Amino acid sequence: MRAVVVRSFGGPEVLEVEEVPVPGTGVGQVRVRVEAAGVNPVDVATRAGGLVALGLADRRDVHGIGWDLAGVVEEVGTGVTGFAPGDRVVGLVDRLDLPLGAYAEQVVLDADALALIPGGVTAVQAATLPLNSLTADQALDLLELSEGQSVLVTGAAGAVGGYAVELAVLRGLRVVAVAGQEDEDLVRRLGAEFFVPRGAELGAAVRSLVPGGVDGAVDAAVVGTAALTAVRGGGSFVAVLDGAVPRPLRGTRVSNVWIRADGARLAELAGLAGEGRLSLRVADTLPLDEAAKAHERFSQGGLRGRLVLLP
Repeated sequence: MRAVVVRSFGGPEVLEVEEVPVPGTGVGQVRVRVEAAGVNPVDVATRAGGLVALGLADRRDVHGIGWDLAGVVEEVGTGVTGFAPGDRVVGLVDRLDLPLGAYAEQVVLDADALALIPGGVTAVQAATLPLNSLTADQALDLLELSEGQSVLVTGAAGAVGGYAVELAVLRGLRVVAVAGQEDEDLVRRLGAEFFVPRGAELGAAVRSLVPGGVDGAVDAAVVGTAALTAVRGGGSFVAVLDGAVPRPLRGTRVSNVWIRADGARLAELAGLAGEGRLSLRVADTLPLDEAAKAHERFSQGGLRGRLVLLP
């Protein structure tokens, strides 16, 4: 079967499509024939060697690449009861030590990293869901906010930020969204009550809308301290990137969200998407052989939604 791998770090040109053995299933595992694989910022970091440089992964001869996938179950291992061959599934590869990632024709995952795709949702759409929606959801969990409280979301027009806005609204939170001026209509459609244009002085702008500051912030755009100034004393702040957590000024509680696969919650999020309550945004699709081209396009920025590779 074909898979994209990384043998040396660098630009998009280092992505190699190789013939590799079909992986076998172990106890509690499922082999999926991949129909769609999402392209995410962490994939760019993997390709460029950023994860190894940060000490998040060991240097290997071959690095797999890709986290998000959707497809059809080919085989189930011993002890798997929730899935059967032929099931349409979506899943997340959250380990950094594997020789194969989601950019492959077939992938083996633990069963608890998978969820069924609801009717009406295509594999391409589903492949944009796992990493970004789970990151947003787990970030909101860390904030520990209650219904009626307020939350700032930076990068609200992006994949993680967009899901953070929608999921916050579903939790009954009041959302202050930060995005480019051209994206105001988008983030308001996602459910944001307030809008602040990117580049504004966040502390002053947010506090003019929410006196005293918001109760929490999801910093999807990696703004850092500037976003923390918009949070009230004793509030909470979650960064989505390692090393982007500011000092806990004014007694704020700051943390990183470290994404983990969660098939049970992914099933709930997929259900929300199937009901039209979460937006599945696809920027474009490309064949697996054009993974390098996908990375080039991703690095140019300006996408609204995710690029998806088709093995």
